[in-house]
Amino acid sequence: MPNFMPTLSRFQAAKVLVAGDVMLDQYWFGDVSRISPEAPVPVAKIGQTEHRAGGAANVARNIAALGGQVALLAVVGEDEAADSLAKLLVQDNIANHLIRSPDAPTTLKLRVLSRNQQLIRLDFEKTPDLGSLKSVQQRYAELVAQYDAVILSDYGKGVLHEVAAMIAAARVAGKPVLIDPKGADYAKYSGATLLTPNRAELREAAGGWDNEAGLTAKAQGLRETLGLDALLVTRSEEGMTLYRADGQTHQPTRAQEVYDVSGAGDTVIAAMGLSLAAGYTLPEAMHTANAAAGVVVAKLGTAVCSFGELEHALGA
Repeated sequence: MPNFMPTLSRFQAAKVLVAGDVMLDQYWFGDVSRISPEAPVPVAKIGQTEHRAGGAANVARNIAALGGQVALLAVVGEDEAADSLAKLLVQDNIANHLIRSPDAPTTLKLRVLSRNQQLIRLDFEKTPDLGSLKSVQQRYAELVAQYDAVILSDYGKGVLHEVAAMIAAARVAGKPVLIDPKGADYAKYSGATLLTPNRAELREAAGGWDNEAGLTAKAQGLRETLGLDALLVTRSEEGMTLYRADGQTHQPTRAQEVYDVSGAGDTVIAAMGLSLAAGYTLPEAMHTANAAAGVVVAKLGTAVCSFGELEHALGA
């Protein structure tokens, strides 16, 4: 569909609820000029630090950057990282429904980089307590009918513990529900509108394939088994393919130069969800998502695509 171009006004009127695992991405930038005398490791002299909202929060950031109305429901700790996340959400005009847990810290990923090369990543995380998870379900039930589409962003940190019930609630409310899946067991995602696995995730869930026909068989078989409206497989340098009951639609990659693929999956599902919330078809949504992903992979770290950048990419 070379002539399809989404409009900002329809995006601005669309409302998306994002629920799932959030994290604070910390970046420490420094120079390395020597090896430590204590161990054979580089010594980084840190000169700059940066905080970014990651995980489900990055999905929400992408929706806001494209002009959509978005709310974020997640669990965070009673800590400084949660305060930083809340401030970032305010800056990005994201409605905040963060459940504060006294028993589990905010998931934190600390990356140390030198000359745009990652030296090490340190993860701090703990599964949320049951009380916080119950609060998520209660708040979700209150919110779901107020939005045009729901995105469930699963990073395997535990917030989507009752994902089947969340899918059912969205379906009862007549809302499309899109899921970025995690792990090998996709049965819990049955009945969703759309799943967006990458190639590695699909292989883990459905088994390997030897050729395009094998990939199609695996994807369509999984879609039918789970009762999905569609399955979108992101294929890195091969673009992405949308599988539906009436066949499949493929989009080649739009990236001119791949700099960093981290967060690209967040951009894809954000653009898909916002497009569906705005009333566009699944193929139109994929066209939009493919262009947005091509923008963010040319940026460092968890990045977003603005509506202006999307317009330029689609018009290029």
